[in-house]
Amino acid sequence: MEIYDAIITRRSIRKFSSIPIENNILEKLLKAAMYAPSARNTRSWHFILCTERETLNKIPLAHPHAKMCLEAQAVIVVCGDLSIEPSVEYNAINCSAATQNILLASHEMGIGSVWLGVFPRPERVEGVTNLFLLPSNIVPVSMIALGYPAEEKNIPERFEMDKIHYNKW
Repeated sequence: MEIYDAIITRRSIRKFSSIPIENNILEKLLKAAMYAPSARNTRSWHFILCTERETLNKIPLAHPHAKMCLEAQAVIVVCGDLSIEPSVEYNAINCSAATQNILLASHEMGIGSVWLGVFPRPERVEGVTNLFLLPSNIVPVSMIALGYPAEEKNIPERFEMDKIHYNKW
């Protein structure tokens, strides 16, 4: 799949089959994340790869829109490290770029995914921090639920010419 096609055809998948994701695919997704750009090349991210069913089933208790984790075969928690990048805002930007890389790479590999925002919602940050026992310098920014898709989505037209401004507003 060409990168442009991946960008245009990627959709949020919330229904997953029960087929496990191979470890080599999960490692490739994490590698793709680590090749994202970051502010000042700090690469201030850490990743938690969760495949334990017991923990996957608890994620909806920490995040109100994470019901799909009950079917997901894996979740990647993308976290920013305040000891590497003291700005929580830059950590959010860095982790968002890594999250997008995971979403695009998973689509190219035939894995369904959906982005679950954690930061800046304090109740979600607290819930995810407690669930995954994060140290105080680690801020959970997002989670990506993963699995082989059990649904298909149409590709809507999203190009909006009226949102383009040339040379000035």
